[in-house]
Amino acid sequence: MANSTMVTEFLLLGSPDGWNLSFLYFTVFPMTYLGTLLGNLLIVTVTTVDQNLHTPMYFFLRNLSILDMCFISITVPNAFVNALTINWVISVTGCATQIFLVLFCAYVEILILSIMAWDRYVAICQPLQYPLIMNRQFCVRMTLAFLLSGLLYAGVHTGNTFRLSFCQSNVVHQFFCDVPSLLRLSCSDTTSNVVLILVSAVVICGGCFLFIAMSYIHIFSAVLKFPTRAPGKAFSTCTPHILVVSIFLSSGSGVYLRSSATSDTLQDMVLSAFYTMIPPFLNPLIYSLRNKQVKEAVRRVMQRQLLSGK
Repeated sequence: MANSTMVTEFLLLGSPDGWNLSFLYFTVFPMTYLGTLLGNLLIVTVTTVDQNLHTPMYFFLRNLSILDMCFISITVPNAFVNALTINWVISVTGCATQIFLVLFCAYVEILILSIMAWDRYVAICQPLQYPLIMNRQFCVRMTLAFLLSGLLYAGVHTGNTFRLSFCQSNVVHQFFCDVPSLLRLSCSDTTSNVVLILVSAVVICGGCFLFIAMSYIHIFSAVLKFPTRAPGKAFSTCTPHILVVSIFLSSGSGVYLRSSATSDTLQDMVLSAFYTMIPPFLNPLIYSLRNKQVKEAVRRVMQRQLLSGK
């Protein structure tokens, strides 16, 4: 290492060698970003303005929408500007900040999706106890717990990553900074980092997925026992939620749990785009276009605006 120089900045690799991804950066990324912002902003506005949607489910949905707007804003605008200016350099501080924010949003996202599944379970399987269990105080406390534990989670992973020495190549094979890409650049022993990622994936991601799956299994079981509860509606509502959770966890796990020896740059970039962009983009579609209450609330809000305009 005597001839090595310490890395002071990183160079994001916007496109793998031999690939031109300009189409993605100038069309798909901006359109997905704008669609995500508009959809989530609509949900935040409607669930705030309409008094009928001041319930635990829509409280968490509003928080999820705010989080999704932040989540996609960490990576996509920066990648678009970098592609536009053809400048993919990012400072070590900027890289650390990006990693911290991505990990924080991803962590809180899966917890909110889990508590939303729990909310539906209580509403369908224990309707009489729903007001007692899912009271406002509980919702606020859970949200604060998610945020605080998210700060701790992101801080631990970010700190554990940047305690390493980066004295080899400074080229990050991603369109944003992430932990796996930096581990491949380190000249330090990364065993503890790999173990921490594996434990986090098993405990947090695996635990949340099982929690969500069990909640929906109980929901489906309860609905099938009582045909009057419209099983088709329950399936059509819950299935897209499970699909988004599966995409989020599978693509995120694909990036963080793959061996560096078998890593493929293009595949890693695609998987990273999936877990940072697809859930924030799909969540508004699932919870607004497929939700009768939200659609009615949108109609009421628009009617009020038209009347006030007159």
